[in-house]
Amino acid sequence: MKESEQRNERWPISREDEDPERRALGGRGGVQAHHHQVVEAPPKPTTLPGVKELVSLRIDQDVLEYFQEGGSGWQDRINDALRKAAGK
Repeated sequence: MKESEQRNERWPISREDEDPERRALGGRGGVQAHHHQVVEAPPKPTTLPGVKELVSLRIDQDVLEYFQEGGSGWQDRINDALRKAAGK
């Protein structure tokens, strides 16, 4: 059976084909409706304590200066502040 015959078998030519709702659902002359299966995201891997991840982060200049005033370890201080703000 040809593809056009299969299409006509599913959606026979009739006055219903003139119906805008039917066209929206993939009827003849209308927009083909696409049905997508929802795929769940894979589970996040378990985080290991103490393992750091390199990120790029935009911080206001005055906030960055505040943390850098204490010398080395400013990135750890930012991490500690963010951890506290996150309730961790």
